[in-house]
Amino acid sequence: MPEEVIVPSTLNPVSKHRILVIDDGDSVRDVIRIFLEHAGFEVCGEAGDGVQAIEQAKQLKPDLIVLDLAMPRMNGAEAASILNQTMPNIPIVLLTLYQNVLGSALATAVGVKAIVDKTDGMDKLVACVRSLLGGSTLPSSETH
Repeated sequence: MPEEVIVPSTLNPVSKHRILVIDDGDSVRDVIRIFLEHAGFEVCGEAGDGVQAIEQAKQLKPDLIVLDLAMPRMNGAEAASILNQTMPNIPIVLLTLYQNVLGSALATAVGVKAIVDKTDGMDKLVACVRSLLGGSTLPSSETH
């Protein structure tokens, strides 16, 4: 008599958090994608400017958006403001070389949940994404 095989429901694949990556540099997007995917996230889409970011976000409905500040057509602060108004439940992480220029007050005003300086490296970005998607909030003194 054949043995009955019971497959526990815990073996069902767990859906990965979907992240939209926006940066005008192709190689920068590649690096971000590699680090996020290696950390277990799914990069569901990519774009090179703020206008494309808004279009992609509406279409793909990601769990989180990583957004560059300095981009053509529409910069990250403008895009973040629009995204925050239309999709307020999607956290936005601003990844920039201009952290000192932007300032945390403006970032908060446009709906950015965290700022990560590109010079801090991808490990800091991954940790920030994990923190935001894990449900914990970052203290204001730890705005990246």
